[in-house]
Amino acid sequence: MHVGDDPQIVATNRAQLNKYLPAAPLWLDQQHTTIVVENSHNHSQLPPIADASITQAANVVCCVMTADCLPVLITNKLGTQVAAVHAGWRGLCDGIIENTLAKFDCAPQDIVVWLGPAIGPQHFEVGGDVLAKFCQHHPTDERYFVVHGDRYLANIYQLATARLVRLGIGEISGGAYCTFGQADLFYSYRREGQTGRMATMIWIEK
Repeated sequence: MHVGDDPQIVATNRAQLNKYLPAAPLWLDQQHTTIVVENSHNHSQLPPIADASITQAANVVCCVMTADCLPVLITNKLGTQVAAVHAGWRGLCDGIIENTLAKFDCAPQDIVVWLGPAIGPQHFEVGGDVLAKFCQHHPTDERYFVVHGDRYLANIYQLATARLVRLGIGEISGGAYCTFGQADLFYSYRREGQTGRMATMIWIEK
């Protein structure tokens, strides 16, 4: 609803999507924050400002929208708690993944994470300020940046994986796509400027 699309078309697309879901998803007002909200059966009229949602309720859909940023899906191995995370570089750097995992009621070794489609390391060009911010938290993150002229190419998949590993998460999958390079499959804000969004969702079925 915020990217210049026709609101009626968006509503139609969401209605079509809902046919495949146990309930309408909780849409978030994503602002590259580190805010995580609890998702229940009762959705308010306005999307909450947050960049992740988590639930222990069955048939409640956690959802994030992306078009280059990294969508992260998380579950415990029992399948009793799930979360969806929107990890742009700002949120990733500031701790959106850490804040989400802190809400899980289990040990790190009992958590499984999937990294959804994001911009790949050949196309994610950033300035030195981004490198500096990541290295302020973890100096070893410098290894995930490659010099590219007077800028850098960042690997958001490796940056996220490194944080997950440091938190004790061992089962991590995904991270094989590039939203920028694979125009036949994905929207890309960096490629198109004005574009739609992909929705990445997770829920508990019972």
